[in-house]
Amino acid sequence: MSRLILILMLFLTCITGGVAMAETKAGALMSVKGNGQAPHARLTTAGSVGDIVEHPAFNGFSHLILPTEQDTRSLDTRLSNVGSLMPYHGHVDPDTVVGALNHMIDDVNDGKTVFYDFYSEQQKREDSAKENTGLFFYRGEPGAPFAIVCPGGGFSYVGSLHEGFPLALEISKKNYNAFVIRYRIGSQQKATEDLAAAIFWIFKNAEALEVSTAGYSLWGGSAGARMVGNIALSGVDAYGGNELPKPATAVIAYTGQSSFSEDFPPTFMTTSANDGIASVMSVDRRVKNLRDAGVEVEYRRYSTAGHGFGLGTGTDAEGWLDLAVQFWEKHFNKTISR
Repeated sequence: MSRLILILMLFLTCITGGVAMAETKAGALMSVKGNGQAPHARLTTAGSVGDIVEHPAFNGFSHLILPTEQDTRSLDTRLSNVGSLMPYHGHVDPDTVVGALNHMIDDVNDGKTVFYDFYSEQQKREDSAKENTGLFFYRGEPGAPFAIVCPGGGFSYVGSLHEGFPLALEISKKNYNAFVIRYRIGSQQKATEDLAAAIFWIFKNAEALEVSTAGYSLWGGSAGARMVGNIALSGVDAYGGNELPKPATAVIAYTGQSSFSEDFPPTFMTTSANDGIASVMSVDRRVKNLRDAGVEVEYRRYSTAGHGFGLGTGTDAEGWLDLAVQFWEKHFNKTISR
């Protein structure tokens, strides 16, 4: 009888041991997916810029989130005063900035990749400045078209915190895929080359990224809008990105760039009459020239939003992004139906 009990005990031990092993393996798989550890903490406006740089969710690319990658003087700046890092931008809302960053942190906690290099290691070795480039990804529905958001900053910094991540987040909330480009500062030519390289990389990796290349759009504010205008005028291949289609829609915000042509893509333009950097008269003139050339343009001219208003939160420009998305939808549907 005692022998029978011993056999039963050994049998039960094997079963429970097998369950424990199964649980251990499941835990290991969960860890691979990024869920096997405590979630990374979210940021708050009470924190500092240094909290972004040191945040483990942004390991390896945190410096590219900031307007200038070598800026160590601003690390003690409170996120409640984050607008001070972007002198060419106005109406920076700290809650909006932190909310967009927290969305990336949530994605990392869910095991998603939020940052991609679009230059190869060899390309970076050949030009070390290309180390300071990349794409931040805000996912929409798998297979939906994509947008690339090009923040401004006078080519002296990249204002992704205000004019990139918040816009991409809103676009993704409408179920479209949105990328924010970090480009090389100091040169409009090189920045546009980076944009062309990023477009080419997304097309090449569209299946893995689960994005549609049909009907894509380019969005830019100020300096970023110049990059968009360059591609809209001359095409991707003119800047080294191979022969790819122009965007279905160009979304151009507050820039004094004047270029236009009859084969410019349909364009959504916005600015404010009290813009102290980009002359509203220059924007008016460009809109007229585009329309005279036969390009469809939707123009939203606000009164008091100033320059670099981003989403326009708290200004008379608030809501312009919704209108721009509707304009894009109108034209990517045309592209897809061809």
